[in-house]
Amino acid sequence: MKRILLSLAFAIIAVTVNAQVNAAKKSSWIDLAATAGNSQGSIAASYVYSLNFGARRKLSAGLGARFTTMFGKKVDFTTAPARLARTNATPFLVVFAGQKTSNWDTLTVQRPLVTTINLAANLGYKLSSNWSLLFNIDLVGLSFGRGSAGILTSNGVTRTEPVAKPTRVNALLTGDLDYGTLNSEFSVKYRFNDKWSGRAVYQFLFTEYTTTTISQTAPGGISVSRFRNKANNFGLAIAYEL
Repeated sequence: MKRILLSLAFAIIAVTVNAQVNAAKKSSWIDLAATAGNSQGSIAASYVYSLNFGARRKLSAGLGARFTTMFGKKVDFTTAPARLARTNATPFLVVFAGQKTSNWDTLTVQRPLVTTINLAANLGYKLSSNWSLLFNIDLVGLSFGRGSAGILTSNGVTRTEPVAKPTRVNALLTGDLDYGTLNSEFSVKYRFNDKWSGRAVYQFLFTEYTTTTISQTAPGGISVSRFRNKANNFGLAIAYEL
């Protein structure tokens, strides 16, 4: 009987310890961020599920869903396709390739408004019990938004686009190979207590619009309807641990 009771006690202890360890390995939170930049801003709401790794649980990685809304006034979008915008369109290498500005045309969208729902990857490193470094980036999703009038400037000639629309599909393909609207953030996080934390945010935001009635005629007779804005924004965020 004693052996049975001891075995049962050890089993209960093992289950309790295992449950505590598992609880320490995972976390989830909701997050609200606001950023601003040149002639534009954004608001983003996220849900993140993350796992913590290492002996001291300093590293974290997870996935989440993020809604981002970009808005602005008279925002410039330039030629998007990497084969025209960059000297090298090879995946990953395109990030370090030179810019072929001679191929760029500019679409000025009068009142852009784009909302995305994207799957996002999240990485983190805990500096101390209160301070952490975080990085997140959108992977794939869809965009919705307001059609807007625009002005396409090509070789000094301007034409009017009555209804430019947000590019519908979003996909992370590295650098200018990317499609659509993608949000990424570097941030420093401070934990106020067990539930609440705040972040100082640097955001790199790709936003893309597609013309519907006119297009750029690029070298080689290539027709281009996709135009991209790259914004460096700064802002603040608040998060609640679930």
